[in-house]
Amino acid sequence: MVRKSLCRFALSSLIGAANMLAAFAVCGQQVPPQIQAPANEQLLLQVHAKGDQVYTCKGDAAQAAWTLKAPDAQLFDKDGKPFGKHFAGPSWEASDGSRVMGKAIANVPSPDADSIPWLLVNIVGHEGSGVLSRATSVQRINTKGGKAPASGCDAAHAGQEVRAAYSADYLFYAPK
Repeated sequence: MVRKSLCRFALSSLIGAANMLAAFAVCGQQVPPQIQAPANEQLLLQVHAKGDQVYTCKGDAAQAAWTLKAPDAQLFDKDGKPFGKHFAGPSWEASDGSRVMGKAIANVPSPDADSIPWLLVNIVGHEGSGVLSRATSVQRINTKGGKAPASGCDAAHAGQEVRAAYSADYLFYAPK
């Protein structure tokens, strides 16, 4: 009851797209403290990803496992319009040519047991000038799917790739 009232208040009182996105994120699933954005940052933008997590079978006869090669996803803005892409690095590139590369610093299991974890990523590199130029961290939340297969990787399949469909929300943060 208190949470619903807080969400209604947040949605009705915040002005501006970034603040509305922050209120929406608060009213969605709770973001665990381990992957909260730093207190000195504010929400810059939120995009939705739809694509695949690409895995490669690595190992030998004694031990083999699916290993993440790279994400391969298209990014969409709040209106469902193409925004850019997400790929190896991990990297995110906006249609305006701005690009960020990151390094995961924390993760928590997804509330959906069949989905990849939620993450907090520090931005470690920038390219180009544009909407992502100010970003300093990224959260991956609301994941659906994307997990590596539970089987099928053995010495006979070494080097084989599989794609696991996924979707997620990426929230980009910048200094206040």
